[in-house]
Amino acid sequence: MTVLGLLFIAVGSGGIKPCVSAFGGDQFKLPEQAAQLAKFFSLFYFSINAGSLISTTLTPILREDVHCFGENNCFSLAFGVPAVLMILAIVIFVCGRARYTINKPSGNMIVLVFKCIGNALSVRANERVTNPRHHWLDYAESKYGKGIVADIKSLMKILILYIPLPVFWALFDQQGSRWTFQATRMDGEVAGYTIKPDQMQVINPLLILAFIPVFESVIYPLLSKIGIRRPLQKLSLGGLLAGAAFVLSGFVEIALDRTNAVLPAGHESQLRIFNGLPCDYRFHTDIPNLTGFNVPSRGAFEALHIDIPDSNTTFQFRAETSEIGCVRENMTEFSGTFYLNAGNAVSYFISRKGGRSNLVEYADTAEKDRNGLPLMRLLANVRTTKHISLRHNRDATIVYNVPLNQYDQLPVTEGEYGVYVGEREIATVKLSPGGVYTLILDEFLENEFNLQTHIITPSNSVHMLWLVPQYVVITAGEVMFSITGLEFSYSQAPESMKSVIQAFWLLTVAIGNMLVVFIAEAKFVQSQSLEFFLFAALMFLDMGLFMVLAMRYRYSDAGTSPDSIEVDSTSQNGKKQHDPLAISESLSERSAKSTTYANEAFRED
Repeated sequence: MTVLGLLFIAVGSGGIKPCVSAFGGDQFKLPEQAAQLAKFFSLFYFSINAGSLISTTLTPILREDVHCFGENNCFSLAFGVPAVLMILAIVIFVCGRARYTINKPSGNMIVLVFKCIGNALSVRANERVTNPRHHWLDYAESKYGKGIVADIKSLMKILILYIPLPVFWALFDQQGSRWTFQATRMDGEVAGYTIKPDQMQVINPLLILAFIPVFESVIYPLLSKIGIRRPLQKLSLGGLLAGAAFVLSGFVEIALDRTNAVLPAGHESQLRIFNGLPCDYRFHTDIPNLTGFNVPSRGAFEALHIDIPDSNTTFQFRAETSEIGCVRENMTEFSGTFYLNAGNAVSYFISRKGGRSNLVEYADTAEKDRNGLPLMRLLANVRTTKHISLRHNRDATIVYNVPLNQYDQLPVTEGEYGVYVGEREIATVKLSPGGVYTLILDEFLENEFNLQTHIITPSNSVHMLWLVPQYVVITAGEVMFSITGLEFSYSQAPESMKSVIQAFWLLTVAIGNMLVVFIAEAKFVQSQSLEFFLFAALMFLDMGLFMVLAMRYRYSDAGTSPDSIEVDSTSQNGKKQHDPLAISESLSERSAKSTTYANEAFRED
């Protein structure tokens, strides 16, 4: 069902995204509204991010703070509300149909483009020697006409510029994956409210809403004074800012590495022993470099770096105590075998069973929860048959029942809990985000209990607000890259290719996402911080290539928006001026010609 849902989203996005921006551009009358057309893409992007802001704020609250169907979260509502809003949006859109300017499609332009290219290559193979042409696409003129060939030439010029663009999206779209995983290992408490890791994505659309007017009124005029005014210059600067954002995220990751769980290396094993009895034990083993150690009463022992010989994964032990309480209850000593495997962690719990001390083995890990929740395990050494539960002190609906003799690790909501045996509260414990805890409950007398909390992995200590600088930098890069790219693509594309070029723009996003998967799976580096630095270096190199391509690009006067190209128009003082009217008139003329060419080509085909 998840894959089916993703498939529907992919098909729906493929239908909406490449057409909606081109459809919006079609609503403007040229040349009268050339200036408004230039502003449209900023407003269009503004509205997209307003929706994203609402979504990233609301859905984590619906997911985690609302309880439904007997669960402590409500994914159904988190998915259902956007679904209802999408249906409502479609109804509103359809109701305005009578007001729209709708240009009837003259055919499948993408199919026409590939047919024309195929024809050009085929004819060129036969006539390259006998009838040479200036450009390889000119070989298709006899079948498709000069108009379509000229439009495809313009399209190819833009697509060459698109070659480096996927790397930007490879970085940008990690906001919803790796940067969110960074947030799960950070402390989100602000003035008594805990920010949820996925709510950090609110920063991006929020900054977009703030940055768009600031960039239009302040930043772009300042950049213009130092010579950065053309779209490809802005795209280059936006890409460099994305690389800088990943440098920042790499440094944040280095700080987070110091708070991560200590995990066993490939040749190591980890051993933890928890003592649920009211007496100390002395262990004697044949583990190399670990022949003896103490486990205190209701305490814990950890050995996190035990080298495991290839030929031996089992080790013998003997434990003894001389404390009167355990001697009296015939729990003076016991022996057995430790089973240690390279790359894994194992834990043992010393408890009372049948009047004798008993050692229980269970699989263990110190790794933090991927969603940033506290992880809790309760080890009970009790005689009682009453149920044991943890009840959240602030939210009475959050209750975790802990079955006896089950040592599973349980992700829980952060906060302070009362620990209950039956209906009696015996202790309180605070479980913080990212922490891994083992609780030892000991019934030392009938209906008298002792609870000890052991922190296996410390809770998140680096504050989540340290992510804000990298979000600010990459959002500034997005404003310069994405909005400018949309406007550039629309204005430079031939009239018959507007939706085609938007589809290829979105294709760079898809390729960028696949690039992330490839780099992540290839595991060029083992450290996440080094991977961030790798992406930053790749981005800087990629923008170097893009700048070389951009310097060779010649803007098309006929399809350019007012901000994209300077047109010579001498004012009274003799200086060059922008002439939107001249650009718009040229655009209008080309529009009519391109439409005629397209219709003729389809009829001929």
